[in-house]
Amino acid sequence: MVFFYLVQELILEKQAKLVSNSRLRLQVARKMYQMRFPNEDVSELTMQQLRGREGARIRKVYRLQAKKHDIPWTKRDYNPENFEDGTPVNQALSAANVALYGLVHSVIVALGISPGLGFVHTGHDLSFVYDVADLYKAETTIPIAFEIAANSTLEDDIGRITRLKVRDCFVDGKLISQIVKDLQYLLEVEESEELVIDMLASWDDKEKLVKYGVSYKEES
Repeated sequence: MVFFYLVQELILEKQAKLVSNSRLRLQVARKMYQMRFPNEDVSELTMQQLRGREGARIRKVYRLQAKKHDIPWTKRDYNPENFEDGTPVNQALSAANVALYGLVHSVIVALGISPGLGFVHTGHDLSFVYDVADLYKAETTIPIAFEIAANSTLEDDIGRITRLKVRDCFVDGKLISQIVKDLQYLLEVEESEELVIDMLASWDDKEKLVKYGVSYKEES
């Protein structure tokens, strides 16, 4: 465990160094976008150009999913103060994204990384969580949300249905493994410092060390 905590400290130091240097920060942001556009050269793009490219990509994903599931779609529109005020698909997107943020946040914290030191998002205590979660929305939460909205009725609790569906998507641990690998890549973690997935653990309320990333059922 001593090694684990030493590695956590090293990763946090790397993150702080990369965020605090404008040139290095942009390099990490480009790496994030390159992961989304593997066949394109983004090495010379500015942050504004990267954001524009990403915005166009996500809008295209929304349109394709809307067409696939025959759902009317205009734009991502939601009121964070009133979940029920959104359309079914926007409700499902909000619920799915919150679940994804929770998973990403738990992995980030377990690795000793700061959730607030973002490279693309700034000014929020979850900025880096949003950065990382954006890497996976097109393949996880967006398809799930549109599928649920297409099959829902007015009586359905879309938020609950979405959370359960997302949980089922995460339960095999594959996304957790991918998040860890991607974080190590983005933060330039050396091979000798890389963490073994099984070392990730969390303490439950009975002070037992339980395997991290497992979906545990509620006990009565």
